[in-house]
Amino acid sequence: MTVSKFLELIKTGKTLIADGATGTNLLARGLPRGVASEQWVLDQPEEILRLERDFIQAGAQILLTCTFGANPNRLAEAGLRERLSEINHRAVELARQAAQNLPVFIAGSISPLGKLLQPYGPVAVDEAISAYTEQAQALSEAGADLLVIETQYDLSEATAAVRAARTVTSLPVVVSFSYDRGTRTMMGVNPSKMASVMVEHDVDVLGINCGRSLEDNYKALIELRQATQLPIWFKPNAGLPEVDESGNSRYTLSPQAMGEQVSTWISAGAAIIGGCCGTTPDHLKAIAEAAQTT
Repeated sequence: MTVSKFLELIKTGKTLIADGATGTNLLARGLPRGVASEQWVLDQPEEILRLERDFIQAGAQILLTCTFGANPNRLAEAGLRERLSEINHRAVELARQAAQNLPVFIAGSISPLGKLLQPYGPVAVDEAISAYTEQAQALSEAGADLLVIETQYDLSEATAAVRAARTVTSLPVVVSFSYDRGTRTMMGVNPSKMASVMVEHDVDVLGINCGRSLEDNYKALIELRQATQLPIWFKPNAGLPEVDESGNSRYTLSPQAMGEQVSTWISAGAAIIGGCCGTTPDHLKAIAEAAQTT
């Protein structure tokens, strides 16, 4: 699938369906708590394939690779630093295999590095750019159709990630922030500020993912739409989690309840919709079906 096809489809005004959650679904399917999802890219690829095929069957037109934590910093913590290129390449291959010959875009998932940038943390800007460059290059070389720099919270780090990506690829770039303080990130960034800064960089799509409740994410969507003319990527959590007696998070919002919100997301300006934590293939099916009737 050509790079331009993704941006061309967005320009038509057609709502595109992204996939659901990777981490929470893999945990529900047996990934041991504390084990990096990327470990299963190597050891249990059939489980990655099964989840991705389930998302496609549910209606996903965009698959995020299982590479959320496949940057040098996070892989080092998981003891997988030397396998960065292998993991990113293999994850793209698995997503492509799941898609087969269907018109599904493969989006290379890129997360925050896991530690704050200076002066608030130990990571220098040059170090962040180097780390992001390595992953972006691996995903691009592996054949991803676009890059999704997601769950960001710090403007300096997001900017470093975009700068890194643009040094190694001309792929479309999505930058998505997580407003985990309602309509602000943990660093105090609101959607308007995010848009005003990121629009100055070579970004194709701005987005919102993860965050808090559907209501809070919707408020963030409204503010972001007012602040930018760029297409908007919208992947909220399946509501707020409840913590059980074992300390595990459970997302109890039903697929029907999530699907009922879709028309408001589209009306508010979301061009690409899906779900983050807690969003199962059943939730995504409800989202996709609701989008078809909106």
